Amino acid sequence: MIVDTSQLTCQKDAFSLPTDIHYLNCATRGPFSRTVEQAGTEAIRLQTNPFSLTAAHFFEQPNRVKQLFSELINNRVNGDAVDRELDPDRIAVVPSVSYGMGVVARNLHRKPGIARGQQIVLINDEFPSDVYAWERVCAELDLSIVTVPMPAELPRGAAWSERLLEAIGPQTALVVVPPVHWMYGVRFDLEAISRRAKEVGAWLAIDATQTIGAMPFDLDRIRPDALVCVGYKWLMGPYSTGLAYFGEALDDGIPLEETWMGRINSEQFHRLTEYQSTYRPKAYRYNVGEQSHFIHMPMLEAALTQLLNWQPEHIQNYARDLMADALTELETVGCRVEEEPWRSHHLLGLWLPSTADPVAVQQALLARKVSVSVRGRALRVSPNVYNDERDVAAFVDALKGSLS
Repeated sequence: MIVDTSQLTCQKDAFSLPTDIHYLNCATRGPFSRTVEQAGTEAIRLQTNPFSLTAAHFFEQPNRVKQLFSELINNRVNGDAVDRELDPDRIAVVPSVSYGMGVVARNLHRKPGIARGQQIVLINDEFPSDVYAWERVCAELDLSIVTVPMPAELPRGAAWSERLLEAIGPQTALVVVPPVHWMYGVRFDLEAISRRAKEVGAWLAIDATQTIGAMPFDLDRIRPDALVCVGYKWLMGPYSTGLAYFGEALDDGIPLEETWMGRINSEQFHRLTEYQSTYRPKAYRYNVGEQSHFIHMPMLEAALTQLLNWQPEHIQNYARDLMADALTELETVGCRVEEEPWRSHHLLGLWLPSTADPVAVQQALLARKVSVSVRGRALRVSPNVYNDERDVAAFVDALKGSLS
């Protein structure tokens, strides 16, 4: 049944979270809904007797997942037609962000105009998988990394995006930036950043792990060269399975591994030793080996279907309304967040008073069964549709108590 997303209400009943647990920590790991849990249980049951598995099972379910993800991010075939079709062939199944970024690193030497002395532009305090990928390729191609620092004082969002735009120039080979900072929830102006990258001929790679599923993302407007998203956070699917988009710049590139399913005619099992030199089109060569994971794929399909019913725009609005009064109240005890419109509502970096110890505060919250994360000097508070006013009240009471 499709939820009336004109006014999305709390979906706590769709989950099996204990009533005495206040889980405001989806940015660390999203819980399974009952629907996803059921899909996983059924998938395990089917595996107890694989007699009914056919060659089609290796391909059909991953293809359905890619179609759903394409709809979620508005991934469509390039062209001028108004009603362009979705383009699931540009989606690859990957195990992690590091794998997706590894594909970009493996192919950066193929970028037109790449030259020694050029730069890769990053933001500071970025997630490690978006940083480590570039060390080896910088050494191999004689590139350097430019890290754009976060402004020292709130508000930070507008100034940080402006600094990033200023750092992108003729010597930029690659820009790596998220829609939302994974620690602090600060938003970046991706449309302006994408335009600037294209003006100077730089590639754009996006880690959208902390965005897709809880905030609208329009790939057709941003047009990155690569986008990676793991499945276990805001998609609320299984761990070690994610999805990545690879644009035209990476067509005919070099995959990280040579999977048998990446070649044409691989669905014809009786002909697999008729080895093929031709890859399947677009992003198919970048699929991880064993992309058909017979337990994870049904779970991820159920999770994506659920999100398309709820719609990220309405999830974002739900989180905004849920936390609005709490943020106002917490300002009275010295807590601060990024200003609108430069903050996300599903992932909030809550800066504590300078005298507070964030780790000690987190432990005090856990003692009262409130789950949030500590990242840097901030608490990372990440609500979703399974949270309600009782969860927020418990969080506010516990936090105020720990600061008194």
